[in-house]
Amino acid sequence: MEYIAEIKNVSKKFGDETAVREVSLFLERGKIYGIAGRNGSGKTVLFKMIIGFLKPTAGKIFVNGKEIGKDTDFAEDIGIIIETPGFLGGFSGYKNLEYLAGIKKQIGKEEIRKSMETVGLDPDSRKKVKKYSLGMRQRLGIAQAIMEHPKLLILDEPMNGLDREGASEIRKLFLQLKEEGTTILLASHHKEDMVELCDEVYEMEDGCLRKN
Repeated sequence: MEYIAEIKNVSKKFGDETAVREVSLFLERGKIYGIAGRNGSGKTVLFKMIIGFLKPTAGKIFVNGKEIGKDTDFAEDIGIIIETPGFLGGFSGYKNLEYLAGIKKQIGKEEIRKSMETVGLDPDSRKKVKKYSLGMRQRLGIAQAIMEHPKLLILDEPMNGLDREGASEIRKLFLQLKEEGTTILLASHHKEDMVELCDEVYEMEDGCLRKN
């Protein structure tokens, strides 16, 4: 079996505190995995280790066959939303995505426009991001995560700030991405996300992960 990500007996300590305890998780291509758990349960710390933002105290993490922290500093070919997406408030949504796309230079204007339209934002709007509602910022964060067509999406509370209709639209988008072969790992407080989206659901508590 080919896994896009392998988390093997990973732990993370901050001083005397253990945030993540011997977590193992194997993500297959084209599946959606959900992690439920209260704030402070270790979900965000786990996500940051998979991406490469934090280094595990113990264990190994592989993404796309490369060991994070050894073969590469940061996971490649992934899209992420961790905590509140940060953007330049004085620029439009499109301009923000254009700047971000310029880092890797993998996509052009057409892909940026399409990603915004896909999440329900107008790429031609001159409205500055500082005037966006929380829901609009979240949509822009999702557009940023998907615009380069990554094989793996890591999404921490992707429905934050979205109303019921907006959340339903984004769920349909995630299911469509899954059909196209994208793997999604998401944390959510919403039961609907777990029921409607996920092939496998896990619970995280006190840094420990168990399958539901």
